[in-house]
Amino acid sequence: MHILIIGAGGMIGRKLAAELSRTASLGDRRIDRMTLADVTKPPVPTGDIGFVEAIAADISAPGAAQDLAARRADVIFHLAAIVSGEAERDFEKGYRINMDGTRALFEAIRLEGTRRKYIPRLVFTSSVAVYGAPLPDPIPDDYILAPLTSYGTQKAISELLLADYSRRGFLDGVGIRLPTIVIRPGAPNAAASGFFSGILREPLAGQRSVLPVKETVKHWLASPRSAVAFLIHAAMLDTSALGARRTLNMPGVAATVSDQIAALRRVAGAEAEALIDRKPDEAIEAIIAGWPKSFTPRLATSLGFVGESTVDELIAVYLADDAPKTIP
Repeated sequence: MHILIIGAGGMIGRKLAAELSRTASLGDRRIDRMTLADVTKPPVPTGDIGFVEAIAADISAPGAAQDLAARRADVIFHLAAIVSGEAERDFEKGYRINMDGTRALFEAIRLEGTRRKYIPRLVFTSSVAVYGAPLPDPIPDDYILAPLTSYGTQKAISELLLADYSRRGFLDGVGIRLPTIVIRPGAPNAAASGFFSGILREPLAGQRSVLPVKETVKHWLASPRSAVAFLIHAAMLDTSALGARRTLNMPGVAATVSDQIAALRRVAGAEAEALIDRKPDEAIEAIIAGWPKSFTPRLATSLGFVGESTVDELIAVYLADDAPKTIP
């Protein structure tokens, strides 16, 4: 079996590659080859897969998507994206990568299949940003997509493309709308949602963090460990259960910022909470105001997708998987 991970240099991509390298299998199928692609050559994890290749590839660049499709991977994980805050600041870059790059990849797969039959399983990472206010709380599986950001619009368009290319039999797609990932390890990224991790990660390390929104803000969260598990489960899913709608809302934790701070206090005490600086940011507040608060992901749950249920679990996963060893 050949696995291709596009966006393998990102946090989730690296974790996915490491997990697949460790198990060297996807369900009952042996992985004997894995290709890791990103705009800069991603790291190669150690493991039991016979051949792992890392390459630099920008799917929005001429010919890049065709080169990737020509490798004829059995399963393609499409994780490449410009994140929310950056996509809002740089309109052209967001559309070039998030929409044009995705269409180029799907079209390259279609054309590859016209030469010799090729219908790969393609797992696409979407986002809860495809929804926009006014929103019910919780949001049901069949609620209308009406994004209020460029990033959400780009993801919604890509979801429609995924469904259409799957309907036409050019690929076998599964889209997963990831909750906001908390706690993200490493340095903050350009996502508008980055503070959801920052107000936990930095204080746990004894560092100051910035909270740009009110503590009443509520959002849908999942750990990096769950995100990887969602991707792997999607790669093995019987897609006949999905019908024409190929993208699923993933399970998550519905938590307010106040809930997060309370969990931080339980784990690390009042001194950790004191490291959070409350500095309102109108731009971030405006973006977050239109985002979902919680979901009832009945279809995903019925199909075996499982996530955390409390912020305390999210913190425990971070401490077990990603926290610097100096954190107790």
